[in-house]
Amino acid sequence: MTKNIHWLGHDTFRIEGEQVIYTDPFKIKKKGKADIILITHEHYDHCSPEDVKKIQGPDTVIVSPADCAAKLRGNIKVVKPGDALEIKGVKIEAVPSYNTNKQFHTKDRGWVGYVFTSGGQRIYIAGDTDYIPEMKNIKADIALLPVSGTYVMTADEAVQAALDIKPKVAVPMHYGSIVGSNEDARRFAEKLKGKIDVVILHEE
Repeated sequence: MTKNIHWLGHDTFRIEGEQVIYTDPFKIKKKGKADIILITHEHYDHCSPEDVKKIQGPDTVIVSPADCAAKLRGNIKVVKPGDALEIKGVKIEAVPSYNTNKQFHTKDRGWVGYVFTSGGQRIYIAGDTDYIPEMKNIKADIALLPVSGTYVMTADEAVQAALDIKPKVAVPMHYGSIVGSNEDARRFAEKLKGKIDVVILHEE
């Protein structure tokens, strides 16, 4: 299920389906061309104008919250939680993403995660979030979930999120770069064993 999903580190994925979709491009090593770029919030490790430029072509559409859009150039669609749009045949929903027990990503900022369709699968990228009640309403085949704690939910909290969302496959992210380690990803996989398939992708 994840063969078209390439993890480029942190929260950066390249998803190859009908369109090439990048999420939160950061520390991009190889130039590529994105049809769609999804940005969850304006922190430097998620909204990086220099990394966006490495994969941005004349037809690239960027989807982001307003505070990040202000730092970028090009064809930008501004979203807030609850918005839904279709770009180049890809259905995209912006969903809430925020901290509940820390102040790095407060709900009032209107930052987002996304649920989008690629290759017939609904993919959820959570963004920098804690385990939040809205996750019970998310329907996704594949869930990309942060596991490192500190700025986002811990591996144990991400297990709770996965059990709420009930994806066919869960993929840990947001570790190994700024905070978190492979141990967080392994813990997440171990605790979901027999309940939800976890695929730990290798960074490309």
